[in-house]
Amino acid sequence: MYRKRLWTMRQYAGFGTAHESNRRYHYLLAQGITGLSVAFDLPTQMGMDSDHPMAAGEVGRVGVAIDSLADVQVLFHGIQLDQVSTSMTINSTAAILLSLYALVAEGQRVDRKKLSGTVQNDILKEYIARGTYIYPPRPAMRIITDLFAWAGTEVPEWNTISISGYHIREAGSTAVQEVAFTLANAIAYIEAAIAAGLHIDSFAPRLSFFFNAHTNFLEEIAKFRAARRLYAKIMRDRFGAKLDRSCMLRFHTQTAGSALTAQQPEVNVIRVALQAMAAVLGGTQSLHTNGQDEALSLPTELSARVALRTQQVIAYESGVTAEPDPLGGSDYIEKLTDAIEAGAREYIARIDAMGGTLQAIETGFIQSEIQNSAYQYQKSIESGKQIVVGVNKFQTGTAEPPQTFTLDPRLETQQIERLAAVRACRSRMNVTIALDGLETAARGTENLMPRILDCCRAYVTVGEISDRLRKVFGEYREAL
Repeated sequence: MYRKRLWTMRQYAGFGTAHESNRRYHYLLAQGITGLSVAFDLPTQMGMDSDHPMAAGEVGRVGVAIDSLADVQVLFHGIQLDQVSTSMTINSTAAILLSLYALVAEGQRVDRKKLSGTVQNDILKEYIARGTYIYPPRPAMRIITDLFAWAGTEVPEWNTISISGYHIREAGSTAVQEVAFTLANAIAYIEAAIAAGLHIDSFAPRLSFFFNAHTNFLEEIAKFRAARRLYAKIMRDRFGAKLDRSCMLRFHTQTAGSALTAQQPEVNVIRVALQAMAAVLGGTQSLHTNGQDEALSLPTELSARVALRTQQVIAYESGVTAEPDPLGGSDYIEKLTDAIEAGAREYIARIDAMGGTLQAIETGFIQSEIQNSAYQYQKSIESGKQIVVGVNKFQTGTAEPPQTFTLDPRLETQQIERLAAVRACRSRMNVTIALDGLETAARGTENLMPRILDCCRAYVTVGEISDRLRKVFGEYREAL
């Protein structure tokens, strides 16, 4: 059932420095919201510090910049971590960011076992659709399973992965492909965890998912229903899960950024409302609603507030949260659900026949299927077969451009200065010992999480940790 606990949007806590994001967090807490969501900037996602040459111009632009423990201490200053649930949009460096979060809790004298939240930690969709990978797939999978094993005892209430169909859909997939490729990725993670010695019911209850909500209202409702049904069958029949919680597809939904238009951006409010309602009727447990101006820039405060109020109207005024599956039994919804499940099953069977998801990624099969779908959809818009209001029909004359958000360029300079101060104050010996220990563990079979924690405690930076792992694992380069 849809919970009335509402999550923030990334536009409130997702850009600039830790100081700016902390101010926005406190605004949200004042609104009565206890579920926090934070996105990180591209350098942080790619394992680069803010002073890296390739980070120039990107620091704090699409998420908050995190270089070391000092930044996370500022980010969560005054926020008691055992009283909030935090969702972190981070993948390649997820193990590092979760370690930093755990150390902030330690500084607050909060028991790690009381921490709740989610770390996205879904690297396979990065190779498929998004591109913020660092290491080749197989060592990247090792880091993920190490995190699974460590979190199972250290932070048992934490969702250790949010397997994401969102970015697959944003890249141009169909609804069927979103379900199929997301669950195929889930199969790969589960198989890797089992191969690492974990029992299915020891980690499956902490798996979570992240789906997209597009504008085809009835198809989206059916998509969510099909995903839940198919996942339960996979867990029981393929993996022999015994616990009901292991078979529950718990998922977060974000409305479709790719469906928003720069033309007549006020119409995006309607699109977001439709998409959000479809997600709720489809059974989502948490929700992110996009701002109306996200096709133009990072959202303004006004756009973010309207997006938040959209969630609140659905939750408190619409009455649709009274039932978990209010459209179940509808002939058309059931027919759509069956069709999407059948299509997803067919894709999964094809991937199995190739040898699994890693092989399907390495041969480019999944990427090619998404690219073909995106191409066909764009052709349908250009031909007029697919109507997009304000784009290829119902256009208006030139309108006054709306006010958009502008990032203060001084934030990047200030972040680099703070990073330099951290490096100047820390113990060089402790940094060297921690990094050498991490490298030794990476060259062997030891779980990497305790070593990453040692590095973070010594104020080793995200970039320095990632560089040491690059030294051992190498970097992934997509085949042309």
